[in-house]
Amino acid sequence: MRAVVQNDKSRASGGARIGLAVLALAAIASGCAQGGGSDRVTPAGGQQPLDAPPARALDSYASKLRAAHAARVAATHRWELKRVPLPAPPPPERKPRIKTRKGFQVAGHRESNLPPVFTRIPTRDKVVFLTIDDGAEKDRTFLRMMSDLDVPYTAFLSGYLVKDDPRYFKKMQARGVVLNNHTLFHRYMPGLSYRAQKREICGMQRYMEKRFGKRPTLFRPPYGSYDRATLRAAKACGITHVPLWNEEVFADRWEYREGDRELRPGDIVLTHFRGPEQWKGTMPDMIRRFLNKVTAEGYAVGRLEDYL
Repeated sequence: MRAVVQNDKSRASGGARIGLAVLALAAIASGCAQGGGSDRVTPAGGQQPLDAPPARALDSYASKLRAAHAARVAATHRWELKRVPLPAPPPPERKPRIKTRKGFQVAGHRESNLPPVFTRIPTRDKVVFLTIDDGAEKDRTFLRMMSDLDVPYTAFLSGYLVKDDPRYFKKMQARGVVLNNHTLFHRYMPGLSYRAQKREICGMQRYMEKRFGKRPTLFRPPYGSYDRATLRAAKACGITHVPLWNEEVFADRWEYREGDRELRPGDIVLTHFRGPEQWKGTMPDMIRRFLNKVTAEGYAVGRLEDYL
């Protein structure tokens, strides 16, 4: 049997979280300072140096928060966003259990312990995840923009598109982006035999290890299309998860898997390394459209790997 697939409460705002963190540290500092004896810190008027260790920690932390926020505001203006992107929540202490989305299973999926295929992370965090496929466009401005804004994303690369400029993706990797498997030649997987599919996936695993020092554990089939042989091959090649997507963002529009066209907590968003030759805009244009929407709806952008 072949299965071919095409493709709470809101978290408080960044400012509120910062305020709570500062208040918590202030409480710690106050409690430590009220311990009596010669260690007590007497309040003084004016801007006095903070000498007690808890007070110094509070001052240092608050300064870092102010500096980080100021940098984010400056980057927001520099890249012409409508609002300052929201900071992502801390990674979950306990990773959510990832299961294959209903209707996306293949025959014997659970019995063979094949990698789960999913379009959303089960979480109450008001967070979405940006994933970028293939590697055709090597836009240096995009790299600067994402670094300035400190927005996480996950890349799924195809070998034949990467090989002409692997240094571009090494720069991406050096900035904390995880590089994953999108096959060697971006072929329609259900049209291939098991052995051919395994060559596509395992061959890309070897290429990634040689070029980037690590074999990925995430795999996205080209076009979001797969069958049982695809997942068997992926498992044999060391893949543990197969993330698809619920939304796709372009330079000029959004497209949705769900009929209500709504973002939901944990949604995985797809886009591509594309430029004006294929799109009505650039990759920075796409990121601007993406961030303006998710921020306006109260969502932060999380790091997919933190939830897996």
